[in-house]
Amino acid sequence: MAMANLGSMFGAQDSGSFLGLPSVAADDDLRGVDVVVLGAPCATPYSSVGPYCKDAPAAIRAASAVYSGIRHHHNFDLGGPMLLEGTSAVDIGDVPWDDAAHEANRAAIRHTCESVLAAGAVPLVLGGDDSIPIPVLQAYGDLGPITVVQIDAHIDWRDEVQGERWGLSSTMRRSSEMEHVGEMIQVGRRGVGSARPADLAAAEARGVHFLSARDVHRHGITQILDRVPSGGNAFITVDVDGLDPSIVPGVIGPEPGGLTYFEAIDIIDGVADRARIVGFDVVEFVPERDVNGIGALTTFRLAAHAIGRISRQRASAAATA
Repeated sequence: MAMANLGSMFGAQDSGSFLGLPSVAADDDLRGVDVVVLGAPCATPYSSVGPYCKDAPAAIRAASAVYSGIRHHHNFDLGGPMLLEGTSAVDIGDVPWDDAAHEANRAAIRHTCESVLAAGAVPLVLGGDDSIPIPVLQAYGDLGPITVVQIDAHIDWRDEVQGERWGLSSTMRRSSEMEHVGEMIQVGRRGVGSARPADLAAAEARGVHFLSARDVHRHGITQILDRVPSGGNAFITVDVDGLDPSIVPGVIGPEPGGLTYFEAIDIIDGVADRARIVGFDVVEFVPERDVNGIGALTTFRLAAHAIGRISRQRASAAATA
């Protein structure tokens, strides 16, 4: 007999989309939609590891399918349904990619996000490796200044690795060079990664506000959220290795002592309380290293929570327009 779960009890259907949201084509008219979910399996992987996160968007969607039948139920983390009445979200599938055409991958991701923004919607990106936020953030040139809030175990400030300047260890350095990127807040650093002392010094010289995972555990996140400009535009990028391996074991560089689920939720909520969330991504999930699907579940729940907070912001803006 099949194992019972929420999906079997409440009529879940695996439509292939995130949480069973309507699937539409990327070139459809997206005007009037509040949140557009898109997958970005690959941007600029290093040759030494290849596109190791390419299956993440599919795995995240598959984990969400179990909950598709209860998408409209009360979500106690949000205080109501994920989508408030009058707001909407769709899934446009994955951005096409080619492991041998990194520049084309980046251009496709950027163009897709630009199209979503031009329609007045908020992109929610399911990655993919941690180079993906670079072309995603490039799409926001007309919406600056953008406050970037990153959750990550690593600071991603290498100028290049193996001759590649657009890879996963350079995400925040490349982002810092964009004229429309304003405040940069990086939460969760711990352990040892690719950063050398000079890379940390470059980040500090740029004015990055850091909060380590240890400081989050000891003192909470209020001190760093005060750095988010009130009423501005904010982009949240979540490298899931910033979370503890107990809740996201499937990453390429697991480090003990990461953020808890609710610490990550509190960051999303705290940013939403101060600024407009104009974009969100999750990256670096490696499905092949997951354990019992717990990482896929956690990752999908973070994305769903972000959709819920964006829905509430959009509903509030519509009510006061």
